[in-house]
Amino acid sequence: MNAVSQTTLADSVAFSGVGVHSGKAARMTVAPAPADTGIVFLRSDASRSVRACRDAVRGSDLATVLRDESGPAVSTVEHLLACFAGLGIDNARVEIDGPEVPILDGSADEFVTAIDEVGIVETGSARRYLKVLKTIRVETETGFGELSPYDMGFRLEVEIDFAHAAIGRQRYAATVSPEVFRRDLAPARTFGFLSDVNRLWEAGYALGASLENTICVSEDGVVNEGGLRWSDEFVRHKALDAVGDLALGGLPLLGRYRSYRGGHKLNFAVVDALLADRSAYEIVEARLPSRRALRGTAGLGIAVAVPAHAPEL
Repeated sequence: MNAVSQTTLADSVAFSGVGVHSGKAARMTVAPAPADTGIVFLRSDASRSVRACRDAVRGSDLATVLRDESGPAVSTVEHLLACFAGLGIDNARVEIDGPEVPILDGSADEFVTAIDEVGIVETGSARRYLKVLKTIRVETETGFGELSPYDMGFRLEVEIDFAHAAIGRQRYAATVSPEVFRRDLAPARTFGFLSDVNRLWEAGYALGASLENTICVSEDGVVNEGGLRWSDEFVRHKALDAVGDLALGGLPLLGRYRSYRGGHKLNFAVVDALLADRSAYEIVEARLPSRRALRGTAGLGIAVAVPAHAPEL
C-alpha cells in the first residue's frame, strides 16, 4: 500500500460490546466505502448519519462525541478513528445500533486485527492531505498542544505528567506509520483512577467501565491482573487518542503534533484552531513523481504532495 491512492476496507467487519460511558450494548459493522466518502457513522436504530469531521464534534471532554442536525449521534469514536488514521484508511461506513462505539478491550487492537484479516484496498483516486504550513499552539493552565510543519509525514510527540507513582512523567515520540501504529499504539488501553469512579458514575460516565476494558489505578498502583502491556502504556494510550482526535481534521495530516498534559479537548482545540486559520494549512494531493525524477533511484512508490484544487474542508 502506498501513500498515493485513497483506501478502504476490502470487506466488512463486525464488532459487538458495550459503551464504556453509556454501559449500553452495541453492534457495529465497518464496511467499505467509495473514494471521497470519508468516515461516515450511520445510526441504524435512529436513521441518522454523521461524517467524522471538525464541524460534527459535539463534545470532547472524556470522549469525542459526534452530532448531526438532531444532536449527539455517536460517542467515543476516538479509538476507531485512530485505527483508520493509523492504518491509512480514508473511506469507511460505520453502521452502529447504539449511541456509543463499543470499547472492546479499551484499545484499538481488536479493530486493527479484524481489519488486517480482511485487508485494505486502494480506490484509484488520489489521496489528499492536510499540510501544516505554520505553527498553531493552544495552551491551557497546565499544558499545551501544538501543530507545526514537518516534511517527513506525521510526527507525534506526546508527554503526560501525573502526580501518581504508577504513572509520573512519560513521553512517546514517533513518526507514525501503519507498522508503528500496529506495534506501538493500537494495543494501549484506556485508563482511569479508582478514586474518580463515584464522581464519574454520578455524572453519568464510566457506566460500562470494568477491568476488562480499562486500566484501573488505585493508590497502591495498577489493579488489573497481569498489569500493563508496557511500562509506559499510559502515554501510549494518550498518543493513540491524539491520532484519533486529530483525524477530525478530515484528511491525513502532514505535520508534527506536540502535546503536554493533553487530552481529547485539547487535541480537538488544536485541530479547530488550525482549520480556523486559512494561512496555517493547505490541501495537497499525492502524485507519483515523474520518470525523470525517479531515474537513478529505487523510490518507485514515493509520493510527492502538490496543491490540490479541491473543496474546502
